[in-house]
Amino acid sequence: MASTVTTESAENPSASTRPGYGQLLRTRGAWTFLLPGFAARQPFAMLTISIVLLVQHTTGSYGAAGAAAAATGVSMALFAPYSGRLADRYGQRAVLIPGVLVHTVSGLSLTALALAHAPLWALFLAAVPTGASVPQVGPMVRARWGVKLQGSPLMTTAAAFESVTDELTFVFGPLLATALCTTVTPAAGLVTEGALTLVGGLLFAAQKSTQPPVGPGSGHARVEHTSALRVPGVRVLVVTFLGIGSVFGGMQVSLAAFTESIGEPGLNGVLYGVFAAGNMLSGIACGAIAWKVAPQKRLVVGYAALALVASALWTAHSVLLLAALGLLVGMCIAPSLITGYTLVEGLVPAGARTEAFTWLTGAVALGQAAAVTVSGQLEDRLWDGAGFLVPMAGTVLALVTLVALRSRLVAQQRNRTVARGVGHRVPVTVD
Repeated sequence: MASTVTTESAENPSASTRPGYGQLLRTRGAWTFLLPGFAARQPFAMLTISIVLLVQHTTGSYGAAGAAAAATGVSMALFAPYSGRLADRYGQRAVLIPGVLVHTVSGLSLTALALAHAPLWALFLAAVPTGASVPQVGPMVRARWGVKLQGSPLMTTAAAFESVTDELTFVFGPLLATALCTTVTPAAGLVTEGALTLVGGLLFAAQKSTQPPVGPGSGHARVEHTSALRVPGVRVLVVTFLGIGSVFGGMQVSLAAFTESIGEPGLNGVLYGVFAAGNMLSGIACGAIAWKVAPQKRLVVGYAALALVASALWTAHSVLLLAALGLLVGMCIAPSLITGYTLVEGLVPAGARTEAFTWLTGAVALGQAAAVTVSGQLEDRLWDGAGFLVPMAGTVLALVTLVALRSRLVAQQRNRTVARGVGHRVPVTVD
């Protein structure tokens, strides 16, 4: 079946010169996957902070809490690309339904073990399947946009919209998790996360009409089953997103430790919400701008700004200064995320994009997991705020890699094409 562009920009060429959120949201059928997709993504922002707060409460150690959360993040990072590859081959529904069921059961098991003061190794055993089964709804939504907007200038707007949606969850998720864990019971965050994952994931899986098509075909199968990680530019983006993950992980642990040290643990969710709000606001702005600068250059410039601001976090010793720096860090993250996801459109064949998006999402999770572990150790062993050194190190190292290998982010195409459907051909990207 041929893929078609159903956006206003495709039907009205003059509209494509000014792509905006209004045009994007009028895309036929978009709301059928956007609303359940938002509900299904909400738990992702609650998982790490819920684990940190629960395990720290039951063990009294940020190091143990960070290690348990890191086990979840590492397993998610390792399994997410395989989840994406299976979704590309067999359909999102076939992967999502068993995934949300496993995630709910394993998350509740982790909660029970923590409340029973089980040893750390037992928490790890439950944390691994909890992370491995995290539903990759964000990449799946992005892949659905790719089908809807094939060849449309609205793809950049869609990438910005998805970044804003992600960050909106990171505004409400940590606030909700912190409020539940500090005012109800330390286990309430994980229990709520599991319930939202189950309900939201099943509702999203029910939207069969908008999922990317899967099917046989010699040429189609060859493109569809090619690993996205074979594309050099994707590997560069993975390193870049690892650095972004170090910011998320370092901020989560260090903000929790900072607010605990001043006797105001409830401020943790507020400060992290300010950080996420900066990300969301800059994401909205990025999507509203008709960029004339090449995305490769935008990524380098935006990432340099991120590394610079993240390097100042460890110097903050007051709530107001930390909130201001967190806001700036958040504002620098969104342009890098949006541009990175946008580059996938040109670097990766359509049949491997869900996998590509999950590699990037997994890289963020892996960077976050490593940062949570190291930040927790630094907070336990050094001074309050030492964990903020991790975002500085992660972003600076990733920036060096990005600058050195930025030429690999330019898509190269062969002169031939491989058929994907009637009247529709997709260029084959070379390694």
